[in-house]
Amino acid sequence: MTTPRPGDGHVVIAPDKFKGSLDAPEVARRIGAGLRRARPEVRLLELPVADGGDGTVDAAVAAGFTRVRAEVSGPTGEPVPASYAVRGDVAVVELAEAAGLRRLPGGRLAPLTASSRGTGELIDDAVRRGARRVVLGLGGSACTDGGAGMAAALGARLLDADGRELPPGGAALRDLDRVDAAALRERMRGVTVVVASDVDSPLLGPDGAAHVFGPQKGAGPHDVDLLEEALTRLDAVVRRDLGVSAAERPGAGAAGGAGFGAMAFCSATVEPGITYLLDLLGFSSHLAGARLVITGEGALDRQTLRGKAPAGVARAAGGAGVPVLAVAGRSTLSEDELRAAGFLGAYALTDLEPDPARCMREAGPLLERLSEQVGQAWLDDTRDDPAVIP
Repeated sequence: MTTPRPGDGHVVIAPDKFKGSLDAPEVARRIGAGLRRARPEVRLLELPVADGGDGTVDAAVAAGFTRVRAEVSGPTGEPVPASYAVRGDVAVVELAEAAGLRRLPGGRLAPLTASSRGTGELIDDAVRRGARRVVLGLGGSACTDGGAGMAAALGARLLDADGRELPPGGAALRDLDRVDAAALRERMRGVTVVVASDVDSPLLGPDGAAHVFGPQKGAGPHDVDLLEEALTRLDAVVRRDLGVSAAERPGAGAAGGAGFGAMAFCSATVEPGITYLLDLLGFSSHLAGARLVITGEGALDRQTLRGKAPAGVARAAGGAGVPVLAVAGRSTLSEDELRAAGFLGAYALTDLEPDPARCMREAGPLLERLSEQVGQAWLDDTRDDPAVIP
């Protein structure tokens, strides 16, 4: 890889969110503010990114998509304000906008009854407005319903033995007797659905939706067993009535099994979240002539290396011959791990403030200070070799 010389162009600022502190657009703004204090003459391009989880719609809007607002069903049935992004006939829908943990009233977890219905309502709204490709970002969900609520919102009927519609939530799927997807298929005719997710787990088993992610949504051991039974029933009925076997596909377990629901009911394909979204946002077109890319997220750790947004940005930038730095709230990666993932170096808020709680509270100002240091160290036009970590 040929490393660009200092002074050869602009800086691309492409971070994900600092979870619990700053969304991705705010992270990009704070980094930009710090860099401008250090090097006001350098051209900056703020392009926040996401890997399919929280912040995916914000990233799409920052890249030129238009935000569309709608009121939909929250995870426990109450109306919530939500939005998706559109450009042409492409819609970007984020499950967490409607069915995310942040939408739970008072933050009260509802592992057995939370539903993905609102996500289906967002998809339906986008299709009614002319979307023909729906990019569905999965992550941060409050529900473990196998995407059943999402499917019901799009017209599927999930019925018990007496022919009654099932109530919302994953637990109710234990009583599922048959599925009728005729109305859904008619409504979604001509619409392509792509799931953007960095989760490759199956629907069932020890690595599946209930066992791995259920506890994060408040499910105790008994609840996990109940949800596993319910999702197993959903899979069996879908196999019989729709002729679809999707439970073992990578990504089926994403977002409480919403990946499975999208595959089973909408014939969705699954793409690595950050890779697909970078292509959708036209990231590579902004690398031509760039001297540096700065990415990051709240925690740089082993999970980062498994397909999270900063790793995807590093791969894309490295392929274009542009050096990449990472900034984070904290970093537990070694220099060798950073280098292997394509980063020339990493800076963390904990370098400035060792108290993690203060880093969370004061993330914005600290990030500006940290970015000013990055600008002073990396954007000095008198440096001989930008590939050497200062």
